[in-house]
Amino acid sequence: MHTLEITSQSPQEFIDITAAVRRAIRSTGVRDGSALLFVPHTTAAVTLNENADSGVTRDLIVDLRRLAPASPAHRHGEGNSPAHLLSSLVGVSLTLIISEGAPLLGTWQGIYFCEFDGPRRRQLQIKVIAG
Repeated sequence: MHTLEITSQSPQEFIDITAAVRRAIRSTGVRDGSALLFVPHTTAAVTLNENADSGVTRDLIVDLRRLAPASPAHRHGEGNSPAHLLSSLVGVSLTLIISEGAPLLGTWQGIYFCEFDGPRRRQLQIKVIAG
């Protein structure tokens, strides 16, 4: 298993981790199989989306904020209830197909670590399975 250390800089941001995930997979020597990505945090997530235009991730953050705004009705004492909701909506795991030693991604797809309660130091676990 590999652990990526990620440091976010903003309260909400999408961090392109595609290159780091590719390196982690390549280091295992597995040519064909799968990779399980897991975020062990309750206010972060992982997803695939377009990485050709940075406007896409900015738009996602704007619209996710609309889906989960801060509210006086929230009861969680830390005040980060929207971050918990966004983590659940986006998801804390992702399964990738490994083909010829690399993650199988669409032309414009990138892998993003999603920070919803930053800035923070975070981790992403990667388990590569031959198959």
